[in-house]
Amino acid sequence: MKNLIKMKKIILSTVLMAIVVVGCNQKNKQEESVKPETTQSTSQLYSCPMHPEVTGKQGDTCSKCGMELTEPVVKTEAVSEEVKTEKVAVTPFSVTVDANVNDYLKVKNALVNDDSNGAAAAAKALLATFNAANTTSIDAKLKKEYIEIADDAKEHAEHIADNAGKIEHQREHFALLSRDINDMIKTFGTNKKLYQEYCPMYDQGKSGYWISDSKEIKNPYYGAEMLTCGRVEKEL
Repeated sequence: MKNLIKMKKIILSTVLMAIVVVGCNQKNKQEESVKPETTQSTSQLYSCPMHPEVTGKQGDTCSKCGMELTEPVVKTEAVSEEVKTEKVAVTPFSVTVDANVNDYLKVKNALVNDDSNGAAAAAKALLATFNAANTTSIDAKLKKEYIEIADDAKEHAEHIADNAGKIEHQREHFALLSRDINDMIKTFGTNKKLYQEYCPMYDQGKSGYWISDSKEIKNPYYGAEMLTCGRVEKEL
């Protein structure tokens, strides 16, 4: 009888020991599974709302404009050639579009340099380029689209040309001119490598877009006041 009781105690002790060991192993596994998540959260990068190329820890400040880094950086996988966005096919009429773009860029560069008189002169040249456009190489539907875009663009170019010395007024119409140039590029294509860029500070973020032939940000809406304020939105 005593031996039986002793054996039961040994079995009970063995079972209890096994339960303790299993419990410890499960706890260790849980701790191991939690550790990678903790590491991931502490390694999260944040970027500047104005200069997304500037990254760091949350709460750090941007080295370019001093704003707090608040935008989480999302890692994206490389996109295959098959799923890339298709560009508008370059057509013979794209040469005319390129001529318009070249003069537009001169207006943009003058505003970057706070040169109101230079912007006015470049806008006059842009008007002449629009008026000299030959639309005989495109069909009737596209010709109608071009004329609609060009007429609106010429109106804003005229405002810029006629208001030398009133750079804020010129910049207001430059924002609308930029929209027309962007529509023209989307419709007819271009031989040039261009970028759509954006300043969220201008006009409360409503119309602060422009077209550039360089990824380097040079802001035409603020010039020297906030020259590098903005970001590249996309390649055109």
